[in-house]
Amino acid sequence: QVQLVESGGGLVQTGGSLRLSCAVSGRTFSDLAMGWFRQAPGKEREFVAVISWWSGSSSKYTDSVKGRFTISRDNDKKTLYLQMNSMKPEDTAVYYCAARASNLYSIDRNAYTYWGQGTQVTVSS
Repeated sequence: QVQLVESGGGLVQTGGSLRLSCAVSGRTFSDLAMGWFRQAPGKEREFVAVISWWSGSSSKYTDSVKGRFTISRDNDKKTLYLQMNSMKPEDTAVYYCAARASNLYSIDRNAYTYWGQGTQVTVSS
């Protein structure tokens, strides 16, 4: 089994920054493609950013966060990160870390087997 534990959420003002972390245990981290998803109240869970298995790997972002968010991973520390800059009120959501036993990422949330418990991010206007 894979366990994912997110941290780093909180309240930030418009234009501010946060960094989310996701600590992974229970499986070789470098075997996993990873992603960040978010879910706002009354909306479906959507992909934010995904990354393939190796440290310098390819990644993909949803259009609304391109140029503001950066996904990265440290395979030695078994940790996934999401650096969020220039934040906007529409970024407010519960953010989830997800993993799939594949070398390659997917933007489809149904392709991910393992999920963290989520961390709340609130951006005030």
